Amino acid sequence: MVWRVVPKFSNGTEPQLLEDICTQVLKFCKSHSLKQATCIHSPIIKVGLQDNLFLNNNLLSVYAKSFGLEHARQFFDEMPRRDVVSWTGLLSACAQHGNHEEALELYDMMKTNGQYPNEFTLSSVLRSCCGIGEFNRGIQIQAYMIKHGFDANPILSSCLIEFYSKWGCIEEAFEVFSDMDDGDTISWTTMISSFVQAQKWNQALQLYMHMIEARITPNEYTFAKLLSACSFNGRKYGKLVHAHLVVWGVKLNLVLKTSLVDMYFKCLIMEDALKASDLTADYDVYLWSSIISGFVQNLKYEEAFSAFQEMVMSGIVPNNYTYSGVLNACSSIPALELGEQIHSQVLARGLEKDVSVGNALVDMYMKCSNKVEDAMRVFSGITSPNVISWTSLIAGLAELGFEQESYQAFEKMLSKGEQPNSYTLSSILGLRSTAKPPNQTKKLHAYIIKTKEDDHIAVANALVDAYAASGLVADARCVITLMSRRDAITYTSLATRINQMGYHEEALNVVTDMHDNDIKLDDFSLATFLSASAGLGAMEPGKQLHCYSIKSGLGSWISVANGLVDLYGKCGCIHDVHVAFREISEPDAVSWNGLMFGLASNGHISAALSAFEDMRLTRLKPDSITFLLVLFACSHGGLADLGLDYFQAMRVKHDIVPQSDHYACLVDLLGRAGRLEEAMGVIDTLPFQPDALIYKTLLSACKLHGNIPLGEDVARRSLEHDPSDSAIYVLLANMYDDSGLFDLGEKTRRLMRERGLRRNPGQSWMELQNKVHVFNAGERTHPQISEIHERIKMLIAEFQYWGYSYQPNEDSLYHSEKLAVAFGLLNAPSTAPIRIIKNIPFEIPDFPLSQKFLGMAARHLVEGMRQNKGVAYRMCLILEMLFPTEMGDDG
Repeated sequence: MVWRVVPKFSNGTEPQLLEDICTQVLKFCKSHSLKQATCIHSPIIKVGLQDNLFLNNNLLSVYAKSFGLEHARQFFDEMPRRDVVSWTGLLSACAQHGNHEEALELYDMMKTNGQYPNEFTLSSVLRSCCGIGEFNRGIQIQAYMIKHGFDANPILSSCLIEFYSKWGCIEEAFEVFSDMDDGDTISWTTMISSFVQAQKWNQALQLYMHMIEARITPNEYTFAKLLSACSFNGRKYGKLVHAHLVVWGVKLNLVLKTSLVDMYFKCLIMEDALKASDLTADYDVYLWSSIISGFVQNLKYEEAFSAFQEMVMSGIVPNNYTYSGVLNACSSIPALELGEQIHSQVLARGLEKDVSVGNALVDMYMKCSNKVEDAMRVFSGITSPNVISWTSLIAGLAELGFEQESYQAFEKMLSKGEQPNSYTLSSILGLRSTAKPPNQTKKLHAYIIKTKEDDHIAVANALVDAYAASGLVADARCVITLMSRRDAITYTSLATRINQMGYHEEALNVVTDMHDNDIKLDDFSLATFLSASAGLGAMEPGKQLHCYSIKSGLGSWISVANGLVDLYGKCGCIHDVHVAFREISEPDAVSWNGLMFGLASNGHISAALSAFEDMRLTRLKPDSITFLLVLFACSHGGLADLGLDYFQAMRVKHDIVPQSDHYACLVDLLGRAGRLEEAMGVIDTLPFQPDALIYKTLLSACKLHGNIPLGEDVARRSLEHDPSDSAIYVLLANMYDDSGLFDLGEKTRRLMRERGLRRNPGQSWMELQNKVHVFNAGERTHPQISEIHERIKMLIAEFQYWGYSYQPNEDSLYHSEKLAVAFGLLNAPSTAPIRIIKNIPFEIPDFPLSQKFLGMAARHLVEGMRQNKGVAYRMCLILEMLFPTEMGDDG
């Protein structure tokens, strides 16, 4: 019984003695939260002490602490007299229980009743102003403090610092701190905490140094906040703060130990984190949760699950943060079955409505399952979804391809009054243009400016990417100009989108923008610029980027190494392709695909297929792109049967479902081999509707082999699919011409003109003296156009002299690739190779004819090399120059 703590008095009936006894009992009960304290309420009334204000204030505190606000408020209303302690006691209880509006109402009533608040009253009022976002009310409280001389009070100053910090007014908070005459440990720690909350890590550490200079002793809470700052400032500062903690002799309680563990995990020093966790034998749910989250941050998912299991076996009950960490591990692997087991535990614990657990569950289901229903069900069960809940839903829907639903969720989020953060806005801006047209991007941009989120670099970078993805490069550049701070992601996003649009030279020019802004290339930007060089066929910029990768150490990154393989493959430098590939320590599927493409596209068919077999020997799983390249190699190598075997192995041995591109390659494989009926059978048995590419592939094969009836049937089907496809008309007309049916060819071209269709213009370019020269089909404005035409005519005359019967028409002089090669012959050094890149592939129309011509050309080469070694580099390009392309320029 609580009475045992009361001293025994000889005369226990005197009022003063009773008051002392009741006071001691109440004080004991307040310190131990004992509900038995209310048992003394009745004796107080019986002995006539019910009007004793001191006892009533103590009783009020007991009711608030042990029975809740409702009983405390009832007792307060029945009190015959109240003073500032009475009002402050109830007001403080309201603030502690989160009833901030009631606390502020009590403050107004208190002043109406003529009571003057003290520093404890005002501190509780400031806390309630923070709780419900009453910023102006908080300013009024500060004015009252200054007016009544409370501004120098250290308790209230600390409350004011906390108040301004929660509103993001860090300068005002520091001004309050600076005006304090004698700051104590609490005020210094509060200001350090404010800097940490504002993500001003350096200022937090600097203030700690001033604190030491001011001879203010830090406590465990000071070091807990400092360790949070060190989690972002780096391991050097973290270890220094840890050393200070030891020097000051601060007792390592669970709060401080958890902060130490968290800091070392975030600094990626797992060994020290685990050592810190074993410094004392004490463990609680928060420390275990920190260890689990630390393993997840360091990508050690199995260790995270083991820690969770060890925690449960030790008898510690997981809380919402524990389950969130474990679910994040499930999301990362991904492990749907394990995530569902954790979900069942969450339901058993009754935590399914908790916002942090709900957010982790939404994220887990979005990342581990293609079914959005489970994630939507969890989301709907969250009692009060916060910005993270909405962001997880929006990003998850977008990732799974539900762009419209994602944008609708964003609009619903706004209608609910939830303010999106930078991650939300970045996710919604990242939606593909099909769900987010340019005008929608501009609306989002307007909203971002209105909410001042454009100052956040992640949002600004997402805006740059969104505009560039929609083809609005000028708008993207405008956003970059207005950005207060730019990074490598800013320019990489711009360059990547420009490169995807085919403007490779413009993409390469972004390197200059980065240099002018003193921004260094990272592995992603370097890979992007290598891709642009490869697309442009520009060896010089590519070599410069290669040198930079070696100098900067970025060449060891797999994305950069793969970019180098791709560059040299597209530039036809097979030796360099092999060198770049061999320098990759652990090639991935992209590496092997790059090697195979470089070999196959340059005619090394056997080597490409051999590379595929080598890839299989490394036990690396081929992907869909790998088989696309294998089929391409077989098609261009005339290996139809082998290609069919590989196609069958895709599904049977490698569990890869063929897509439209694979079937197009299969049709090309059979078509080139002259097995046109088989190719048509493939189209007729497709598991989906054939697209234009498949039809055009078979039509090209019909043209090659002169199968007019089948070609006409394929053209008819293709035009039913897309009547506006000009390439079909061009292929059909050329097929008629090759078969001597010139009237039908002209009729097809006339029909094309009548329907307002235009051919895809051919474009070729070459690199000369570190500059790219572009030639369009029909070019007549080039400064050297007359000399270029003369050189073409001379070459044609020379080939006719060798015995090749080639009768060009006037328009054929303006093929873009002919113009480019002639320009190169006029301007490039005699021994330099000429590399021509074309937006439409070169095609030699007839293999036997080409073989005959190559034989004549080879005999001429032997003689020519005696006179000029440069002939060896140029002859193959001249061969291509003389053949009209199949689907470009003039058809």
